[in-house]
Amino acid sequence: MPKQKTKSSAKKRFKLTGSGKIKRKHAFKSHILTKKSKKRKLALTHSTLVHDHDVNSIKEQLRLK
Repeated sequence: MPKQKTKSSAKKRFKLTGSGKIKRKHAFKSHILTKKSKKRKLALTHSTLVHDHDVNSIKEQLRLK
């Protein structure tokens, strides 16, 4: 029986925390940064948790379920 492969895009974008939650980074921080305020760019720097509605699909992509 062949092994299940994880989605490469998901494995690059998400990390698991110690308590099993899924961590992600903010979008809109890679280019066209001159028109964005310093406050906005700083807020986008910090990572956050994935929303509850998206957890199941991401766990499926990472083959955690």
